[in-house]
Amino acid sequence: MQSRKKVIAISGMPGAGKGVAAEAAKQLGIEVLVLGDVIREETQRRGLDPTPQNMGTVMLQVRQEEGPAAVAKRLLTKIEKSPSSVITVEGIRGSEELAELKSRFEVVTVAIHASPKTRFQRLLSRGRSDDPKTWETFYERDIRELNVGLGHVIALADTVVVNEGTIAELQSSLKGILVKLKA
Repeated sequence: MQSRKKVIAISGMPGAGKGVAAEAAKQLGIEVLVLGDVIREETQRRGLDPTPQNMGTVMLQVRQEEGPAAVAKRLLTKIEKSPSSVITVEGIRGSEELAELKSRFEVVTVAIHASPKTRFQRLLSRGRSDDPKTWETFYERDIRELNVGLGHVIALADTVVVNEGTIAELQSSLKGILVKLKA
C-alpha cells in the first residue's frame, strides 16, 4: 500500500552540507532522520570506536549482510510510524536506498555539492570522530562513498544545490527549496 508521506531525501559527499540541510529542515518544523546515525548506532552495537575506518567498514558490512538498501530499510518503520506527513532523510548513499524509499513514499531528492577542497576543510574543522584527519583518509572515504552509488544519487537528484559559500547562505537557499518541497 502506497503511503501519502513525502520524503525529502538529502544526498551529498561527506562535508558537502547535508547536516546544514537537516538543520534547515528542523527549523522549518520538518522531522529529520539521518542514515549515518544508523551506521553510528551499528558501529557502537558492534563494540567498535566510531573512527572513519570502523564506520566505513560497518557501512559496507551492513550492506553486504543485508543488501544494498539495508540502511534505508532500517528507517522504514520510523518513517511509517512518524506522525509527520513530510520527513527529511539525510544521507542517501545509493540508488537502492532511494528505490526502497520510493517504493513506499513520495520521494524528492536534493543533492548538495561542494568541491573536494572545500569539503576536506569543513571536515577538518568539524572534528567529528568519524571525520578524516588526512587528505588520504578523506580521499579513501570519498571513493568508498562513490563505490556504494552516491554519485548516481547526486547525478539524478531532482534539485542540486552548490555549497561553496557560508552556512547562512546555504541555509537560506535550502529553506526556500524546502518550503516549496514541503507543500
